[in-house]
Amino acid sequence: MDTFLAIASRREVRDYEPRPLPAEVEERILDAGRLAGSSKNRQPWRFEIVPGELLADLVYEPTNLQGAPFVVAIVVRGKGPVSFDAGRAATNMQLAAWNEGVGSCPNAIADDPAARAALALDEEEKIAIVLSFGYPAKARDPESRSAAEWSARANRRPLQESIRRQ
Repeated sequence: MDTFLAIASRREVRDYEPRPLPAEVEERILDAGRLAGSSKNRQPWRFEIVPGELLADLVYEPTNLQGAPFVVAIVVRGKGPVSFDAGRAATNMQLAAWNEGVGSCPNAIADDPAARAALALDEEEKIAIVLSFGYPAKARDPESRSAAEWSARANRRPLQESIRRQ
């Protein structure tokens, strides 16, 4: 898939088919996260594969994890831009997933102490983001429109309102 088409057509997916992802698709998603750039190449992340039910009640929107066949918590360690680096890994993972026809949704932790306990994290680790993955319950064909058409249909403010030239 064309990269811009992947970016323009990808939407958050919260309802998944019950079928599991093939192991090779899961590995490709995880490897895409591993390949993300990071500040000073520190690679401050670890990818915790967890059952959605383990963290569902600890994120802001539990239904995003319930029924997801593949859930990954990105755990970071260290100081500096580690959350930004985790975001870079998450974006890579979501785009790699979409290239495989797999939808995803990012989830933020609402109850940090309980989530840390659930994953048995030490005091220097934190959960940066939780990603749910699965085949969308409602299929979407990225190739059905051009990247420009997907972009025009996106629920986003116009590009010119996001730009300021100095």
